[in-house]
Amino acid sequence: MNRIWTPLALSSALLIPAQVAMIPLFLLMKWLHLVNSYGGVIVPGMAGVFGIYLVRQYARSIPDELLEAARIDGAGEWKIFLRIVLPLLKPIVVTLAIFTFLASWNDFMWPLIVLSDQAWQTAPVALAGLSREHVQDNELMMAGSVVTIVPVLVLFLILQRYYIQGLLVGSVKG
Repeated sequence: MNRIWTPLALSSALLIPAQVAMIPLFLLMKWLHLVNSYGGVIVPGMAGVFGIYLVRQYARSIPDELLEAARIDGAGEWKIFLRIVLPLLKPIVVTLAIFTFLASWNDFMWPLIVLSDQAWQTAPVALAGLSREHVQDNELMMAGSVVTIVPVLVLFLILQRYYIQGLLVGSVKG
């Protein structure tokens, strides 16, 4: 029964728009004293429904026989997790890290709400502020766009091999 309800609950939670949770989330960040800090931007994005669903579905593809063999060899649950499961999850965790970083890096609304001080603004918010202040300065806008894109490109190039490995898992070599 659990095999049916867990994916159903996770996928139905994906249907709730993020904007619905912004006021309660802001009140929680205020209670935790994380308003106007990067912690207030980072903490809410650390665990999301999409990530839980993605890793859960990937972890279900790990053969039970592999885990049973480790138990027969005398490995405890933590040792099985650290030595067998975690290395097998590396491609999906890296893929999830890239997706989460891209979503956080490109997020405009939440940093605009949580960060009131101009010194703490994220790149997209600062770039939008540049467009209002310097409407005719195309060179400045293009330079700001390049500065916004470079960290994403560098992260992707560093983690590309894990990302491609995660996409190719389960493919058949012909």
